[in-house]
Amino acid sequence: MIAVKKESLIGRSIPKLDAPDKVSGRTRYIQDLNLPGQLVGKILRTDRMHARILSIDTSAAAALPGVRAVITAKDLPRCSIGINKDNPPLKGDKVRAERDEIAAVAAESEEIAAEALRLIKVEYEDLPTIFDPREAVREGAPVIQDAKPDNVCMEFSYEHGDIDAAEAECDVVVEDTFKLHYVTHCCMGVSGVIADFDAASGNLTLYSNTQVPFLHKREFAEVLEMDPNRIRIIQPPIGGGFGSKLDIYPFEPIAVFLAKKARRPVKLVFTREEEFIASPTRQPAYVRLRSGAKKDGTLMFRRFEALLDNGAYTSWGATIPFVMMQTASSLYRVPHCRYHTRAVYTNNPTAGSFRGYGNLQATFAIEQHMDQLADAIGMDPLAFRLKNAQDPGETTGQGLHFKSCGLKQCLTTAAERSDYAARRAANAAARDNGNPIKRGVGIASMLHVGGGAKIYPSDGCGTILKMDDFGRVTIMTGASEIGQGSETVIAQLVCEELGVPMSSVTVVNNDTDVTPWDVGVHASRTTFIAGNAAIGAARLAKEKILSAASSVTDIPADGLDLRAGNIVRTADDEVVMRLDKLLRSLHFRDKAELVMTSFYYEPPSVHQDKGFKGDVSAAYAWATQVVEVEVDTETGIVRLLKVTAAHDVGRVLNRLGIEGQIEGGIVMGQGYALTEDLLVREGRCLNPNFRDYKLVTAPEVPEIDVTFIETMDGEGPQGAKGVGEAPAICIAAATANAIYNATGVRMHEAPFTPEKVYRALRGMAQEPVLSTR
Repeated sequence: MIAVKKESLIGRSIPKLDAPDKVSGRTRYIQDLNLPGQLVGKILRTDRMHARILSIDTSAAAALPGVRAVITAKDLPRCSIGINKDNPPLKGDKVRAERDEIAAVAAESEEIAAEALRLIKVEYEDLPTIFDPREAVREGAPVIQDAKPDNVCMEFSYEHGDIDAAEAECDVVVEDTFKLHYVTHCCMGVSGVIADFDAASGNLTLYSNTQVPFLHKREFAEVLEMDPNRIRIIQPPIGGGFGSKLDIYPFEPIAVFLAKKARRPVKLVFTREEEFIASPTRQPAYVRLRSGAKKDGTLMFRRFEALLDNGAYTSWGATIPFVMMQTASSLYRVPHCRYHTRAVYTNNPTAGSFRGYGNLQATFAIEQHMDQLADAIGMDPLAFRLKNAQDPGETTGQGLHFKSCGLKQCLTTAAERSDYAARRAANAAARDNGNPIKRGVGIASMLHVGGGAKIYPSDGCGTILKMDDFGRVTIMTGASEIGQGSETVIAQLVCEELGVPMSSVTVVNNDTDVTPWDVGVHASRTTFIAGNAAIGAARLAKEKILSAASSVTDIPADGLDLRAGNIVRTADDEVVMRLDKLLRSLHFRDKAELVMTSFYYEPPSVHQDKGFKGDVSAAYAWATQVVEVEVDTETGIVRLLKVTAAHDVGRVLNRLGIEGQIEGGIVMGQGYALTEDLLVREGRCLNPNFRDYKLVTAPEVPEIDVTFIETMDGEGPQGAKGVGEAPAICIAAATANAIYNATGVRMHEAPFTPEKVYRALRGMAQEPVLSTR
């Protein structure tokens, strides 16, 4: 007999399943897909920032040979998209921002479509503009959306404790205003969609890069006034998302209406310049923070006020204060907290959701204040953080319950591995040594949801699993793969349960007509939620298989296991029969049976109440990052030398995948801190290309040291937490603290470009100002 010992896949480094096709060029992105009879769609955008549309003449464009459809707002039903339903796919009365869509064409070629756009004539009457969110909330400011005459599109208020009493007890109080800037996602794959509308059946098939296919289907049904059962969404491989594909955007319904009018499929793909101008950004923000502490290091209170530039229309991005308030109320133990945030309309580009979802902005301010408070009471910043750090089992004032919490381990691990205390002291002592090149070290921590976030009626995910006669497993999951490696980790979790090799698994995750429901890729939820759903389906299959094997072998089911494609007796690890043979015996018997299971996982989180209190996630992720920088005080250039990161990931599932996720997030955070800056002046984007936008490139990536803190979260799949957004959150705050350690100058405005640093070092920086509401 053959013996097979149990070997676990958990914690191993497993290459992504889609990697060979991506690196060899076999992957077919939406740019590579073409349907029979397909037309090219293009959009005419306005050249005004705020204006009334007096007339649109499309006659010359429609007469151009090769043009098959021209549409304006008059050809669409009165519909708008977005959270506030304030964004018509085509604008018919007013334009409010540079990117606004006026008309669209479908033609036989890209050249003909471009020429048709040039033939469309639009007459405008200019209206007063507003580009500063602080001006937008002042009385008498131009109104961007008639339904919101105060220009406030969303407002969030939260409070626990007694702020005034707490402040009176403080020995030190610090107050600052911070300014955060525009950045955009820079996905390698630009936005695109193919709309295939079948006039005979009334069915619509969308080839879409969305991160939320099932929510997308519902939203399209509303916009198009269609039966959702007639809408099918197929996701081709996606060249990056990072939150940019969380909403429905005007170009998508525009493609559908073009397809309906032309009665042929229409493909609409952005140019790179269009991707910069017309895709969402991270929210620029003004944050005013007031914090206080006692001399013994007890953090007493925090007042957090923020003003977000929403742009002209409202996307899911306007709800980022939901996440910002968790950082304000719960990153550390703060007994008294008052929080107020407004997202306001301007004539600037529309901001959307972006990896970290407001947490980068909130952490930027809060983690600088933690250093400032520590300095004010003469306490080491690490010791101050440890004194106020959350512990496992605590419930915060906002109601977040930390069943597992590795914050203290993250703090001590990152500090020890970076030699933080010694370097900080040495750097501070060297500030006045005459050398223009200074070194600094900074620390920052973060809290983020790690077990989904109960925003929608359900935060769940479904899985259907089937096994064929030869032991091959097909997993149909609702989870979307947008490059994060979810299909690999889902396959890994199923293989762990069923004892089959990774080569025996196919993951199907790209078709709403085939896969079960999932709420989509956001909130760092996919590994946690979809992973638990996959494990649930696999365990049902395993139970069925072992029960059948027990009846054949006369060995109790709890004495059997699945290993390397075999049924194994656990008492002595002996193989008692092949798995494929058992599956065939189930299939080809009098009462034939196939092994097919399904499982739907809904996490035990709750919706927060009207006061924003409640345990919104099934688990929470933590991290500490220590950044070492070099500052050239003569030029203002800041170089990132090393990042030492310690992340509470619950448990490492795929070591290779999570290392890539952490390293990629750190580099994204580095860009936010130092180089990336979407230059928007009076509503117009001035650098819509990679040459001038200045993404971090390979030679600029610092040495990265990552340690994983394994807290074995009880609810997580094999103990894991979601960490997709976490690594990008701390870097800007830690870099600001490092620049202060190097120079003694506090930076209140990101990014830390050479000009800003140079001016700040010479006392020439203009401090951000946030007026009171």
